[in-house]
Amino acid sequence: MSTKAYGAYAADKPLEPIAIERRPVGAHDVAIAIAYCGVCHSDLHQVRGEWNGTLYPCVPGHEIVGHVTAVGDQVSKFSVGDVVGVGCMVDSCQSCASCDEGLEQYCEKGFIGTYNGATNDAPGHTMGGYAQAIVVKDDFVLKVSHAPEQLAAVAPLLCAGITTWSPLRHWNVGPGKTVGIVGIGGLGHMGVKLAHALGAHVVAFTTSEAKRQDALDLGADAVVVSRNADEMAAYADKFDFILNTVAASHDLDAFTALLKRDGTMTLVGVPEHGHPAPNVAALIFRRRAIAGSLIGGIAETQEMLDFCAEKGITAEIEMIAAQDIDAAYARMQKSDVKYRFVIDNATLTD
Repeated sequence: MSTKAYGAYAADKPLEPIAIERRPVGAHDVAIAIAYCGVCHSDLHQVRGEWNGTLYPCVPGHEIVGHVTAVGDQVSKFSVGDVVGVGCMVDSCQSCASCDEGLEQYCEKGFIGTYNGATNDAPGHTMGGYAQAIVVKDDFVLKVSHAPEQLAAVAPLLCAGITTWSPLRHWNVGPGKTVGIVGIGGLGHMGVKLAHALGAHVVAFTTSEAKRQDALDLGADAVVVSRNADEMAAYADKFDFILNTVAASHDLDAFTALLKRDGTMTLVGVPEHGHPAPNVAALIFRRRAIAGSLIGGIAETQEMLDFCAEKGITAEIEMIAAQDIDAAYARMQKSDVKYRFVIDNATLTD
């Protein structure tokens, strides 16, 4: 099936309209007409060749919301017309210990990404959501129950939402816990919303005084400008958990010092250059931990979507046409978006 898409033929080429092929619907497949696709910073890194191994042509996009147009004869969970989502994964081995536990993101053979992943379909690698349609194995399709007018703002939940939800749930964030969210961007703004909805006392950390009111409006109980030494010192030994969403190299010690005994800081951003080595004594003498977390499994992604629908939670977005993607990338590099761009995929027909 030929599908209109937006992608790049090389790292130094702009994104442009291209025609791609989607496979026929197999017995366990779901065909989806894509309504909206969020724009993740990973899209920019991959298509620009900033991460090793980009396969061209590259069609990014792993925050997908759309409507089912066809299902395979062995599919029972979805019907034509259903509103569904697709996140960062479209397959995994489904036989290793991690997959058996519903943690496909840690598949021991490597999960298949929604784009740039190995596949038998032409041209040999997966193509993502900057397209009119996609065909995905039913086990990797998610039900969306938000109201129709919220669907564009649901799209970023498929990456930014689950990337923050998974560690918040794993480290048991909830009532009685004091939780820090470092960085108020695409990921961090969702972290604030979700931690607040889970009942925690939420403190947002930002380098920008200009984001103080924004963070409060998102649901933070307090805001710390991390460049202010006095504000930071006031929170020493106060946090049960810190979710650090910053993808740039920075001093982790400034935040581990804020953890209580047995507190954990979890990193979800991969910096281009490594963080300075942490002060090990600060960890040992307070039994603190620095951990990492990768997106989330299919079951917990569904849990997150259902929770967000119940609580009325969506991302804060700016809608763009597919033709504006390069301009959006340029703005993303300057952090000039509050807080996620979302493509209106109907513009692919323009």
